[in-house]
Parts: sequence; structure tokens; C-alpha cells
Amino acid sequence: MSEKIFVAGATGLLGGRIVSALLDQGASVRALVRPGVDGEKKAAIGALQARGLEVVEGDITGPVGALADAVGDATTVVSAVQGGPEVIVDGQVNLVRAAEKAGAGRFIPSDFAVDVTKLDDGDNFMIDWRRRAAASYGTAGITVASVLNGAFYEVMLGFMGIVDWERGTLSHWGDPDQPLDLTSVDDTAAYTAAVALDPAATGTLRFAGEVVSFRGFHEAVQRGSGRRLELRTLGTADELRAEIERQAGLTENPFDYVALQYQWCMVSGKAKFDTLDNARYPQVTPTSLADFVRTSG
Repeated sequence: MSEKIFVAGATGLLGGRIVSALLDQGASVRALVRPGVDGEKKAAIGALQARGLEVVEGDITGPVGALADAVGDATTVVSAVQGGPEVIVDGQVNLVRAAEKAGAGRFIPSDFAVDVTKLDDGDNFMIDWRRRAAASYGTAGITVASVLNGAFYEVMLGFMGIVDWERGTLSHWGDPDQPLDLTSVDDTAAYTAAVALDPAATGTLRFAGEVVSFRGFHEAVQRGSGRRLELRTLGTADELRAEIERQAGLTENPFDYVALQYQWCMVSGKAKFDTLDNARYPQVTPTSLADFVRTSG
């Protein structure tokens, strides 16, 4: 395969799986890794190197010239970085400049969320950063292909605080029949790899492993886990918005209520995908939510 893919954020959960999915397809992959990576991350990168990954040390916030040298002859640059605005905004804009300087033709930003194109500033502060970054690099001389996956299964079952296994409850805000776009990390990585290896893929592409309401989410989690969970409705989408505003008035740390912001983006229906691009890559067969719960233990 002639094209080389450059991946930033390869030591993260999604980034490492994107690299793995690209290697599975026989792609030539180079990853940017910060100096001094150790422990489990070093071991994970070592395993990918054994499969053919080329590693260069550096940082997306570093000098553009050095970063362009790291990008080298890559034709597509994939960003799977996570962090604050200094990474998501400044770092990604810096990465695009470096990619352009190196002669790369396409950039896949670290979006990986609900439909960011339908949200307004203030709906979700972490998505605001991604929108700011897009506005900054949107005028660059490089083609952008944004991959959106809705919410990760892993996040819905963990970080969101929706499922309480000890109490046997599954709690949510909003209409229990509002459809939600959900995808596993592995399947998001597989779709991202497919986009990276598809020279014709541009613009915003939307994928979902499953489109299911909270009522359907509850049923799938029960089927997959073999456990009975009480479905609890905490309030309407408007009441959730009011709760977010209340919490924002009590803390200076927006991470205290970001999980609620993500849930509002979904249950309000504002960030729901209008169409899906799954059919573009029939080689990717996404895992159902029930099967994911069943196999993840």
C-alpha cells in the first residue's frame, strides 16, 4: 500500500486502536509519541512496533518545522489526541500547519463525538474546543475528513454514570424513546482507518454501531449482562439543561458537569445524526450494544 498514515495520539485508547486497525489493513503507519512514554503505554506501542508501526518522538505543540519533519511523507494525518484547549485547539491547529508544510493531503481531526456541526457554543465546552479548532484550520490548504461516532459504548456504560450495577439501576434524562447514536471504540477505530485509507473521503462522515433509545439501551444492557435493572427517568431534557446551569453556578470546574452536557446533546435530539455513512464501508461490521456488554463482562 503506497500511502503512509501519520497518527498523533497513538498512546491513547482510541489512537492505539486506530493504528492497529490501519496495520490490519496492511497500511504503512507512523505514530507521534511523546518522549519518555513508559509503563503500559510503552508496552502497547512496542506491540504495535512489532507489527510494523514506525514511531517518531515529538509533540503536536512543538515547532511546526520539527513536527513537519515527523509527518514526513505521510499522505494523511490522523489526530486522536485528548486534552485541554492547548491540545485540542492550539495543538491540532499546529498539527495541521505541520501537515500542510510536509505536503500531506488530508487531515482527520480528533472529533469522534455527536454531531458537532449541529451544536451551538455553550452546549458542550469540550465540543466547543473542537469547533474552535475547525474554524481555525478550516482555511488551511488541506482536505479535512471528520469522523463522528455519537457516543462510545464504553463512555455510556462508565463515565456517564448511567448504570449503577450495585443498586441495579439505569438512570437517564429526557424522553426514553429519543434515538441515540452509539458506537464502540473498536468500531470507531475501524471506521476511522477506513476513512484514512479512502482518498475520496472528505467532509463530515457519521457512523453508528447502533441507533437506540434509552429504553432500547436499557433492554440491550439487560440482555447483554443477564441482569435486571430498574429504568429510572431523572427529568426532561429541559430540566437537565437547568440542572447543568445550576451546577455551573456552583463550581469553576466544567468537568464536574460535562457528562450531563454530553447527555443533554443526545437526549435533546439536537446532535442526532440525520444520516449514517456505514454503508460506505461494508467491510466494517459494528458490534451491537448487547454483544458488547456480553463480551466486556
